[in-house]
Amino acid sequence: MTDTPPDRLSTNPDSPFFQQELLERGIGIRFKGVERRDVEEYSRSEGWIRVALGKKVDRHGRPLTLKLNGEVEAWFERPAAGDDTATDTDAA
Repeated sequence: MTDTPPDRLSTNPDSPFFQQELLERGIGIRFKGVERRDVEEYSRSEGWIRVALGKKVDRHGRPLTLKLNGEVEAWFERPAAGDDTATDTDAA
């Protein structure tokens, strides 16, 4: 059983790739071998991430983003609710 995040995920609620329940679990991103905490959107299959461009915003108040290309790895930081595979292994 593998618990992997989707191929593409966004933190923007207006995006079709936004999934609140997955974001609440926490997503870890490693881009080009370095763990990143500032990722707004990613695509593993296409090999890119979007990061905020400083404090700059567009005319609607959304952050301006920069698309970076490279190897992307993603994982969940917390297990799914009700997933007790890591607990109670030594009940004896």
